[in-house]
Amino acid sequence: MKRMGMIFRAKANKALDRAEDPRETLDYSYQKQLELLQKVRRGVADVATSRKRLELQLNQLQSQSTKLEDQGRKALALGREDLAREALSRRAALQQQVTDLETQHATLQGEEEKLTLAAQRLQAKVDAFRTKKETIKATYTAAQAQTRIGEAFSGISEEMGDVGLAIQRAEDKTAQLQARAGAIDELLASGALDDQSGMHKDEIQAELDRISGGSDVELELQRMKAELAGGSSQQAIEGGTGQAQSQQQPTDTPRFDKQ
Repeated sequence: MKRMGMIFRAKANKALDRAEDPRETLDYSYQKQLELLQKVRRGVADVATSRKRLELQLNQLQSQSTKLEDQGRKALALGREDLAREALSRRAALQQQVTDLETQHATLQGEEEKLTLAAQRLQAKVDAFRTKKETIKATYTAAQAQTRIGEAFSGISEEMGDVGLAIQRAEDKTAQLQARAGAIDELLASGALDDQSGMHKDEIQAELDRISGGSDVELELQRMKAELAGGSSQQAIEGGTGQAQSQQQPTDTPRFDKQ
C-alpha cells in the first residue's frame, strides 16, 4: 500500500508539473498578495474608525465635564453647596471615563500607526513582486518561444515530427510503387506475365516490327525514285522530237516586191 501510494503521488506530481504554468502561478500569488493588502487596508480603516469614535466620545465627555464644573460653581455661588458637591462628584466620574477613553485612544492610535506602516511595507513588497513577476513571465515566454523555434528547426517538436513521419511514409510508398512498376515491366518483357490486353510486345517482336517497317519504307522510296526517273526520260524524248520537227520546217518566207 505504501508503494502504491508513493507511485500514485509520484505520477500525480508529474502530471501536475506538466500542467503547471509558472506564469499562472505567479499571477495567482500576486492576486493573493493583493487580497492580503486589501485586508490590511480594511484593518487600518477599521482602527481609524474606532479611534475617531473614541475622539467623539472624549469630546462629549469633556463637554459634559466642563458643563458640570460650571454648574457646581453657580450652585456654590448661590449657596447650594449640596448641588455643587453633586456636580463635582459627577464631574469626577466623567473624568475617570475620559481617562479610560484617552488610554484606549492612545492604544488604538498606536495600532493604527503599526497597521499603516505594515500596509506601506506590504504595498512596497507587492509592487516589487509585481515587477519581478512581469520580468519572470516575459523571460519564461521568450525562453518558451525560443525552445519551440529551436525544436521546429531541429525537427524534434511534436508537430514537425508528425510532418517528418508523413513525408517518410510518402517517400516509402513512392519507392514501393516505383519498385513494383519496374518489376512488372521486367516480368512483362521477359514473358513471365501474360499481357491480357495484347498491347505489350517483347523486345524481339519489337525489333522485327521495326525492321519490317523500315523495309516497307525503303521499298516505297525505291518505287518513287523509279517513277521519277521514268518521267524524266519520257520528257527528254519528247523534248528531242519537238526540236527535230522545228528544224525541218522551211525557213524561206515569200517576199513581196514593192511596186
